Amino acid sequence: MPIRVMLVDDQVLLRTGFRMVLAAQPDMEVVAEAGDGREALEVLRSTQVDVILMDVRMPHMDGVEATRQICEGGQQEGAPQPPKVLILTTFDLDEYAFSALKAGASGFMLKDVPPGELLAAIRAVESGDAVVAPSTTRRLLDRFTPMLPTVGAGPSRPELERLTEREREVLLLVAQGLSNGEIAARLVLSEATVKTHVGRILTKLSLRDRVQAVVLAYETGLVRAGGGGAA
Repeated sequence: MPIRVMLVDDQVLLRTGFRMVLAAQPDMEVVAEAGDGREALEVLRSTQVDVILMDVRMPHMDGVEATRQICEGGQQEGAPQPPKVLILTTFDLDEYAFSALKAGASGFMLKDVPPGELLAAIRAVESGDAVVAPSTTRRLLDRFTPMLPTVGAGPSRPELERLTEREREVLLLVAQGLSNGEIAARLVLSEATVKTHVGRILTKLSLRDRVQAVVLAYETGLVRAGGGGAA
């Protein structure tokens, strides 16, 4: 079954451009479009979607609030889980992208992203390998971490105490933007073992995906802006 994609942007020409790119892919299908967040929520009540490309600045309801409501679930009755959200942004809107990541988005792409990168991101998100901390996401988090509450040297959330020493080590590397393969090489483990650790981390911390794990690591001080080291 093709990946069912929804385009949410108030610029019709932009949606048209993305739709043309996606329509050329045998494994993708644009099943819905919306001009703002409120309309997107209405459409989702009757349309099954896997991945949403979401703008941030839109009339009536912006992409951050729409993302929050979508990731909380309830829009798609009978669906096993809410659709994944990829935020569309520009460098001038980084603060909105950060808020959307905290709201549950699985990553963000710049509006002038090369088609190949956009398609790869959609496939990665749909397969469960969220677009986690590429260099642009990492710079975003580094830039806005100072806005987060000040944390001490130890974990500021009791959930982190549930993790084993190895799981904390894996979480730290996830937060630094490493893939499962890179983590496996760093810790001399198999990729399957790393994937198992990541799954347990997400379960123990009640997180939806790796992006949420990255944000949590920054919020708790496990990773510090700029250097990426443990707090």
